[in-house]
Amino acid sequence: MGSHINPPIWMATIKTTIEISDPLLRQARKLAEREGVTLRTIVERGLNRVVSEARAGEPFRLRRASVKGDGLQPGVAEGTWAQVREMIYEGRGG
Repeated sequence: MGSHINPPIWMATIKTTIEISDPLLRQARKLAEREGVTLRTIVERGLNRVVSEARAGEPFRLRRASVKGDGLQPGVAEGTWAQVREMIYEGRGG
C-alpha cells in the first residue's frame, strides 16, 4: 500500500517599513501585550479586516434611470417578448 505525502505550503513573507503615528503605535503595542501576541499579528489583523471590508463593499445599485412619459405603448403590456422585439426592430431591418 502506498502513501501520499503533501509537502508543506510556505507562505512568503515580505519585510516592509511603514510609518505609524506614535499614539497609534503605542496603542497597538499595548493591545499586543495584553493579548499576548506580536505587533505583527495586530497589524496583520487590521490589514486583513480593511482588505476584506473593501472587497465586500457596498452591493451594486442600479442608478435610477426612469424617464417621464405615458407608460407603455399600446400592445406592449399585453404582448409577448417576441411581439415586443418585433416592435423594437420594426423598420430597422431586424
